Amino acid sequence: MRAEHPRIMSHMIAFYPDAQRCRDVARGLIDGGSSYLEVQFPFSEPTADGPAIQKACNRALHQGFTVDQGFALLRDIRDTTDIPIFVMSYANLIFVRGVEAFLDQCVRVGINGIIAPDMPPDYDEGLYAGGRIRGLEIIPVVSINISDERLRFVASQSTGYLYTALRRGITGEKTEIGEENLRFLERTGGLGLKVLAGFGVSERAQVEQLAPHVHAVIIGSAFVKAVMEHDQAPYGALKRKIAELLGTA
Repeated sequence: MRAEHPRIMSHMIAFYPDAQRCRDVARGLIDGGSSYLEVQFPFSEPTADGPAIQKACNRALHQGFTVDQGFALLRDIRDTTDIPIFVMSYANLIFVRGVEAFLDQCVRVGINGIIAPDMPPDYDEGLYAGGRIRGLEIIPVVSINISDERLRFVASQSTGYLYTALRRGITGEKTEIGEENLRFLERTGGLGLKVLAGFGVSERAQVEQLAPHVHAVIIGSAFVKAVMEHDQAPYGALKRKIAELLGTA
């Protein structure tokens, strides 16, 4: 499904800059116009996070983040908004809690699903099947160099969404939107899923380029950097930032 007008999935870090102000971050992103919220549970050994998100995760962990507190945060955010909320977590946190227990807690706090970049459908320890049973979306992540055969398989395991990384490597560095990216989105666009595209998107012009080709644009590091610059009062800064990216400022 393609967006007639830009939609943004906003990425934030639980407990960044701290336990209370991360709630202001969520409110700023929602009030600014987010269509979706992706809340990352910080982990000490990420595989895809760039420098800004790694730094934010380290601070969140030093603030005392725990998975239980992460779920409490998700419940609090859910109480304030009807937009879809997804938790982003690496496999280690899910395995330690137990896949079934993690899924059950997602249901209890009322979120819509999970993004686990290092748990592809055929190495997921039952995450996808468990999500389907519970009505949770498990969103697979694919990168630009994926083969057609693999892409079709991964897409077949999703019930609604596909997360596309617009380039190889880690998040944070600016992605130049060119023919290679757009061809990739054309490949994913014919699979019958809501395509979410991210990695290195930080400017209004990039959002405008991507919006006709995807369901929603994912933005993460740009918001994390805005929190770093305004960590004492992040609400207003984030509300302005997302409005600027959407062209509604």
